[in-house]
Amino acid sequence: MKRIALAHWMCGVAIGFILILWPGPATARTAKPVTVGYLAIFKGLELSIERTHLPSYTHFNLSFANPDAEGAFVRDGEMTCMTGAFGSRVTVESLQTAVTRLRRGGAKVLVSVGGGVIPGCSGDWQALLAPGKRAETAAALVALADQLGLDGVDIDLEGELLTAIDRAGNYAPFIETLSKALKARGKLLTCATASYEGGMIPIGSIPYFDLVNVMSYDAIGPSWGPAGAEHSSYAMARRDLDLWLARGVSRERLVLGVPFYGYGFGGEKPNWSYRELAAAHPDAAKDDVIGKACAGCRYITHNSPATIEAKARLAKAKAGGVMVWELSQDTPDHALTRAIHRGLSAPVVRAND
Repeated sequence: MKRIALAHWMCGVAIGFILILWPGPATARTAKPVTVGYLAIFKGLELSIERTHLPSYTHFNLSFANPDAEGAFVRDGEMTCMTGAFGSRVTVESLQTAVTRLRRGGAKVLVSVGGGVIPGCSGDWQALLAPGKRAETAAALVALADQLGLDGVDIDLEGELLTAIDRAGNYAPFIETLSKALKARGKLLTCATASYEGGMIPIGSIPYFDLVNVMSYDAIGPSWGPAGAEHSSYAMARRDLDLWLARGVSRERLVLGVPFYGYGFGGEKPNWSYRELAAAHPDAAKDDVIGKACAGCRYITHNSPATIEAKARLAKAKAGGVMVWELSQDTPDHALTRAIHRGLSAPVVRAND
């Protein structure tokens, strides 16, 4: 999820705090914006939940599940290819418990399948989505959603894998098959997509998704992208939303993805959560760049609370809400989550936004 450009450039809080986080009544929208958060199970399910202000999110995506070689997601009470903290196996019971907790405040909970880097334990997605296995794979996903008590499934097949599946003519037919099966049970189907050629879901699949989460980040990373650039600028967010509106995603189903992390260059540590940045650089982390962004320079690129708030305002004007990768990376006082809700509660500005 986090490395989408690699293929090409490669409630136990005070009432007052809840009121700060949640926007007031919508002024120009009939539906409240969605707030989608990915929970990184590979970092530890409990850790991710404990670091999240749960009432602030309308949808949680449990990341990531993959099938084994036979297409099974569960065997003997354990997930076949979903890794927990320190490589531990994830049990069905632990996920069921988490789903119950996450749904308690009214949020929808989905399982996200695939990911930016498919793990070695996974079966071959190209083979599993081919005509001979397509219906069986879709049925296995629906059964998993039923077993875990989920509200739906999120598809996060990216980059070269997505391109290969689509070129074989198997992506949109699989999505159509899965959508029909999920909707028959009243469940959601969502996706994550990049915005570069070869990394985008095909237009023919768009009508089947309830939400399209646009991963508007990773324009540059530790081993890809133009030297000296920022990895997730406001201008990039505007371009990405305009692109997907033009490709036919309806505004209410379009969700702007924002990063709770940054990248370092020129001798800086390459990967940073915003949580780490705010602790190590409490003043500088208020800007989007720590250091000077230029080729060969030492700098860190990330999104400050001010930029996250501005992107949330943009999402309110042009889209249906905001998506976060990933929730454990926020600060202990939920600085970025609060910034999202400030933006989503701000008045909508239409002109040239």
